[in-house]
Amino acid sequence: MPDNNLELALIGNCTISALVNKMGEIVWSCMPRFDSDPVFASLLKVGDKASLTGTYGVDVADFSYSEQEYIKNTAILKTTLYDQRGNGLIITDFAPRFWLYGRTHRPITIMRILTPIGSPKIRVRLRPADNERNVPYQRIEGSNHISFIGETQSLRLTTDLSVVSIHDEKWFILDQERYLIFGSDESIEEPIKQLTQRFLNQTMSNWQDWVRNLSIPFEWQDAVIRAAITLKLSAFEDTGAIVAAMTTSIPEARNTERNWDYRFCWLRDSYFTVHALNRLGITATMEQYLQYLVNLAATLDDEYLQPVFCINGDKHMQERIIDALDGYQGMGPVRFGNQAADQIQHDVYGAIVLSATQMFFDERIRRPGDQRLFQLLEAVGEKAVQYYNQPDAGLWELRGSQHVHTFSSMMCWAAADRLGQIARKLQLPQREQYWQSHAQTMRKDIEENAFNEKLNSYTATWGGDTMDASLLLACTLGYVQGDDPNFIGTVESIEQQLRPSGSKYIFRYVIEDDFGAPETAFTICSFWYIEALASIGRDEQARELFEDLLERRNHVGLLSEDIEPDSGELWGNFPQTYSMVGIINCARMLSKRWEDEL
Repeated sequence: MPDNNLELALIGNCTISALVNKMGEIVWSCMPRFDSDPVFASLLKVGDKASLTGTYGVDVADFSYSEQEYIKNTAILKTTLYDQRGNGLIITDFAPRFWLYGRTHRPITIMRILTPIGSPKIRVRLRPADNERNVPYQRIEGSNHISFIGETQSLRLTTDLSVVSIHDEKWFILDQERYLIFGSDESIEEPIKQLTQRFLNQTMSNWQDWVRNLSIPFEWQDAVIRAAITLKLSAFEDTGAIVAAMTTSIPEARNTERNWDYRFCWLRDSYFTVHALNRLGITATMEQYLQYLVNLAATLDDEYLQPVFCINGDKHMQERIIDALDGYQGMGPVRFGNQAADQIQHDVYGAIVLSATQMFFDERIRRPGDQRLFQLLEAVGEKAVQYYNQPDAGLWELRGSQHVHTFSSMMCWAAADRLGQIARKLQLPQREQYWQSHAQTMRKDIEENAFNEKLNSYTATWGGDTMDASLLLACTLGYVQGDDPNFIGTVESIEQQLRPSGSKYIFRYVIEDDFGAPETAFTICSFWYIEALASIGRDEQARELFEDLLERRNHVGLLSEDIEPDSGELWGNFPQTYSMVGIINCARMLSKRWEDEL
């Protein structure tokens, strides 16, 4: 495992989430939902700012070392801090999540249990803040609680510790297990210990029951389970939206301005996420997302469908610089919002149809697709027909140029192809012929304009000679078969152009863009490469690279967006759903079969 600074663990309950570092400090958490202003944001601060505002830590005097791990098959985290005399503190962190009154109970609450080993000397630092303006919340003390009053919300800590000690951040000896409940400003009418233990047990059972229903491969089970839990935590269940990552502005490489806000729902990324979970047998998350998607498709009244939405379905996410935050390790700027919402990305039409196709063919779906939904999807398909050969910003969201991107064209082809399959399923022969005809026309144009005979490869853009890692998905999309010479040639060209000398990892592209040439490998691209290697029969090489990528995960099994090729250090927003999807898909593809091993 490489040394890296993204040694963070994720907890959450599909309403809120938090990132906890190895010192047991909550360094990032947005409330009351994933894309809200961060209440804790020391992840994006340096120096005194990191320790004085927007943080939630529990410190041990004379600290020596720490250990951190999840309770098996859950999103419940245990961090153990040891002092130099052998005393210790176990911090158990979780966000309650369990079935209650016929629905999932997922309150805006983070619970912490402090368990002493020996007699550790500790202090609690709880400093919620409006981190956009760098203004601390006003504190109001009660008998067993502290209320924190902000401009847009009020929060509360309820505890059986001394409220004065927490307010004044006094050091004290922890001589018995204690409890801290932080969240909405609501009274608790039950003994704190009893409530916390009950919520802990129910949350543990909820996650373990969820994992028990996963259809996992024989090999790499721990990695797949952790990836699946992480993807589930990235789903905002109230609307069904799935965020690309929990953070904003962790740069793609050291000292770069490639700092973006990923706390939104990219339709493309979400398709891959629900598809991966569906392969593991989890249909509920897929159904929730598909409802979110149907609502978007029903309001398709703009000339272009934007590629990314807020988790409540809102279109507007104006990108702005937050001067009050320094940036990850001081590497600004910090951005809230994302300009990608204003871009034209034609692959989005394929992402919608590909996602919704499952509603027509998966017999487990409670409310399967019908002709009404098909008609909504046909409107999306007409956009694909209109724009498959038109310039766009592409999958990688280039800000300064537009081209006819081959991946976008293939995704538009996929939209027409799947609509033809759905029409056949619904026994609509005229519509089936209509969409098959469009798919054939698109394929003919793609073959004529996007395949470079000299390179024996599809290229990033029509008539171009450069490579794009998204071309590795041509087989996954069903555009080609693994034994297609054109696809094999494309894989070989990508190896030559997008895998720098001495590196095992694949770059998304290597040409200069608005910010210069990329410096890190985009993690999901290496997973796509593994899938492509397996598809063309190079299984041994695929397994070797997959094992290597698993070693790049951090100490609790999570991955970010990017990998520094030489050091293996993690960069980019965290944890990245795309990267966790790669673990699931590759493990399923490469694993030995249960029936062959047992």
